[in-house]
Amino acid sequence: GLVKAGAGARAVWEGRTEITGDIPVNTDGGLLSRGHPIGATGAAMVTEIFRQLTGEAGPRQVKGGDAKVGLIHNAGIGGVNILVFKR
Repeated sequence: GLVKAGAGARAVWEGRTEITGDIPVNTDGGLLSRGHPIGATGAAMVTEIFRQLTGEAGPRQVKGGDAKVGLIHNAGIGGVNILVFKR
């Protein structure tokens, strides 16, 4: 895992999951503000990962601009998808 079992909350509080941290999460702010349009949330996540891995995320670019792996977890309408992208 990214952190040891039971250490997830501490990682968040220490800022490790912020865009400037060593394990950035939700680099585009997440999906809460998107309103979850049917079928589009997964596409939005794929787009953000693509932008991060190609260095095209602008001000949301992860520290150093050298992201090598992106992970997406999406669930809805009875299905669950986990996608791992590598550059």
